[in-house]
Amino acid sequence: MKSTNIFLIGPMGAGKTTVGRQLAQKLSLTFIDSDHEIEAHTGVDIPLIFEKEGEEGFRKRECEIIDELTQRKNIVLATGGGAIIKEQNRHNLINRGMVIYLQADIRHLLKRTRKDRNRPLLQGPNPEQKLRQIMQDREPLYKQTADFTIDTGRHSVQAIINQILELQEKQNPLP
Repeated sequence: MKSTNIFLIGPMGAGKTTVGRQLAQKLSLTFIDSDHEIEAHTGVDIPLIFEKEGEEGFRKRECEIIDELTQRKNIVLATGGGAIIKEQNRHNLINRGMVIYLQADIRHLLKRTRKDRNRPLLQGPNPEQKLRQIMQDREPLYKQTADFTIDTGRHSVQAIINQILELQEKQNPLP
């Protein structure tokens, strides 16, 4: 039986933090956002890490944090959108908890991220084109890593949480 950990993966703007926070509260688990943990450990925000160390430097830090966090028990972890890029992260997520891919179409992702300046990969001249490229690259990795996929574009946060609770019950039925 897998641990009681629930790991949320998916692109930026899919709702991982929003869903994760409320899901953790409902299940009396600890909520952790890996991006917030990276910022807490470094004392700087993610755009500054990207600026100073590049994406590769950020991914190295992210890998260390995800390894540490996935070893904890009784957590709901919202990962950064690119966490699945690194094979070590995918391995740790798959082997240390239930992984749920929160999926949304490009239109919903753009709407949810358009005013957020804390998304370094979307700060170029054509965020839609960049997001499409990111999704093309990452979609197979999200699907490969996830135990389950839930579309967040058409459902309320509560409906998404209810789906996750049903999936968790099927995976870990009470005796």
